[in-house]
Amino acid sequence: MRFSHSYLLLGAVLGLAACESNTTKQPETAASTTTTTSADSTKYLSQPLVRDIYTADPSAHVFNGKIYVYPSHDIETGMPENDNGDHFAMRDYHILSMDSVGGKVTDHGVALDVKDVPWAKRQMWAPDAAFKNGTYYLYFPVKDKQDIFRIGVATSTSPTGPFKAEPQPIKGSYSIDPAVFTDTDGKTYMYFGGIWGGQLQRWRTAQYDSTIAPSQPAQEVAIGPRVATMSADMKEFAGPVKELQILGKDGKPLLAGDTEKRFFEGIWMHKYNGKYYLSYSTGDTHLLVYATSDSPTGPFTYQGVIMEPVQGWTTHHSIIEKDGKWYIFYHDTQLSDKTWLRNVKVTELQRNPDGSIQTIKPMK
Repeated sequence: MRFSHSYLLLGAVLGLAACESNTTKQPETAASTTTTTSADSTKYLSQPLVRDIYTADPSAHVFNGKIYVYPSHDIETGMPENDNGDHFAMRDYHILSMDSVGGKVTDHGVALDVKDVPWAKRQMWAPDAAFKNGTYYLYFPVKDKQDIFRIGVATSTSPTGPFKAEPQPIKGSYSIDPAVFTDTDGKTYMYFGGIWGGQLQRWRTAQYDSTIAPSQPAQEVAIGPRVATMSADMKEFAGPVKELQILGKDGKPLLAGDTEKRFFEGIWMHKYNGKYYLSYSTGDTHLLVYATSDSPTGPFTYQGVIMEPVQGWTTHHSIIEKDGKWYIFYHDTQLSDKTWLRNVKVTELQRNPDGSIQTIKPMK
């Protein structure tokens, strides 16, 4: 997601070919102004999906047999970096599409702008999307007039928008990184939350408390992501927001000091062979990890690392199945080498016979 510093961390794997976009260039964010030599490109497992704008936090879905990606749209604002992520001052969303992984990528332009959300003030961070009832839903976190993150919803008759926002945020919503999952029984859940700049730690009670420090004492049980069942119209929570429990393999809750396993932000849910896979970013240790459960509301048991650190401070992903293969969409900073100007990528996700996920090395 979105904090300061810029890491360069190396792993080992081969490079894949780049996909180019047919987007309209935007000078203030034109990734095409940053040249990358072929030698540099070979450092990376995969190449950016688009180069004319900066994109991050990709939420990918398959609608009507086609892949749609709902990313953040990074821009250069000149704001100084800080650990609250104020320099991640995104103002709108673009939607990308492709018929298949490796195929032509289309940028469908602005689908929703912050100025068209009546209650919003600033910072349109990582969104997600869903389809139900013949309608496409775009879920997005943005700070309200009091600078508190809430989650909004906008609707469209098309997966590429434009989307029209509801006049108020979802009642009872807070923090960031919504991920919406519809189970095989038709029930839909929203998973969300992120600590530090994502403000989740400030919701220890039903009231927002701006005085709470970003980091927990190491021996406290780690703050967990949140889940809520969605209403029939997909615009509200149908029940109370609950905290998900993530356990170690010893059956004990993960602690705040276990920074290579505990939840930080960037949650995603997918289902494979009847098992629920909850994946997320560990934030300041820059890993994508996962936990599994027999229930969509947990408790979940930590299983391992999906992806080693990418280039850049943040890491955020989504996982989909297409044509019998599984793929992970993620981002790094290949085009800009600036942690707030990122680019979306995709690579295949491999599993072992027991369903466990093989660890991906995004760089050599």
